[in-house]
Amino acid sequence: PLATSFEGRHGSVRYWVKAELHRPWLLPVRLKKEFTVFEHIDINTPSLLSPQAGTKEKTLCCWLCTSGPISLSAKIERKGYTPGESIQIFAEIENCSSRMVVPKATIYQTQAFYAKGKMKVVKQLVANLRGESLSSGKTETWNGKQLKIPPVSPSILDCSIIRVEYSLMVYVDIPGAMDLFLNLPLVIGTIPLQSFGSRTSSVSSQGSMNMNWLGLILPEIPE
Repeated sequence: PLATSFEGRHGSVRYWVKAELHRPWLLPVRLKKEFTVFEHIDINTPSLLSPQAGTKEKTLCCWLCTSGPISLSAKIERKGYTPGESIQIFAEIENCSSRMVVPKATIYQTQAFYAKGKMKVVKQLVANLRGESLSSGKTETWNGKQLKIPPVSPSILDCSIIRVEYSLMVYVDIPGAMDLFLNLPLVIGTIPLQSFGSRTSSVSSQGSMNMNWLGLILPEIPE
């Protein structure tokens, strides 16, 4: 299989075709044309339709005093999505501490490059949202809060030298302390979710998907 076309910080996946015309007594004519390859990822695969969920809790300490815990639970309906879709986030954040906290959610793209036994990793921000500030004793519930996926490259999971992975981080921003966070893995595919009984469209028909991600520059987050 051929890896999906990709332009990254420390490497890229590019494809082109070259042609030459040889003529007697004249210089050859050469032509080069680039083209885009998709390694199709069907998010209708059962493993990508399974819900992703998690729960965490954190207790803050300040010198000899201990405040109540901050708890976070979050769930999304499935693991696989396509660009342009919105992820519905179901979450509950309870603040029993003495501090004001803010629930947030972020999609990250992680690029990993492997060469000569070494690895470089670049983590980039894709999209984010912010909830309401929570004072002590307050609880916030997200009943399907939506975070839209912009036109980004599909996941690259089967290439030995470049990997592109995604994750949804749902977290609580705590001033003066380490954030409380949950990482839910994502796979960005090329074949969108289809209702039962309508799986008749061909893979080739998916090739017209938005390719703006090929030249997309995402804001970089320090490693």
